[in-house]
Amino acid sequence: MHLFRQRSLGDAVLIGHTTLKQDNVRLGLPEADLREARIARGQTPYPIRVIVSNEGKIDYRLKIFQSDISPVIIFSTRRMPKKFQTALREKAILHLCKLRDVDLAEMMHTLRNQYKVRTVACEGGPTLFRSLLEHGLVDQLNLTIAPYMFGGARAPTLTGLSKEFLPASVHCSLIDMRVIGDECFLAYRIKRPRRRSS
Repeated sequence: MHLFRQRSLGDAVLIGHTTLKQDNVRLGLPEADLREARIARGQTPYPIRVIVSNEGKIDYRLKIFQSDISPVIIFSTRRMPKKFQTALREKAILHLCKLRDVDLAEMMHTLRNQYKVRTVACEGGPTLFRSLLEHGLVDQLNLTIAPYMFGGARAPTLTGLSKEFLPASVHCSLIDMRVIGDECFLAYRIKRPRRRSS
């Protein structure tokens, strides 16, 4: 429910192709009260669903394409094979850039200017989240601590594998903490590095 509440706050919900393929989710809001709260805030009942994929080999049979609750927008590159372009154009709006990788800052500008998106809820995965952090495109991190332990040297982290450090530390400031049962829900504001005056 916490995930659905966070998702419901965004004008758009963003997911990387690998995570979408693994989880095969619709990115909807199953609770009617969350949809009603969105309408009361002047939003559409469901957030726009946004997929990022550099190669664009997205299976059009995934669950996200089987429901028309909200538009699906795909940001990819011209590397997307023609057969995928043809199949996906019937299910989604495609934005294909000329670069090798999706320009995430340009993607955010497009979402803002063309689709009136002011807030984006990113649901992963770690590669996409890492890229957003590296480009300074994350304002807030919502983190859940659950009473389950797993891992090892090759266990994934928020930003990829445990041995792949970010190029620079990202500093955060705690803005909210709630404990429900055995779980702790944390919200951090991402601190922007100070620019040096010349």
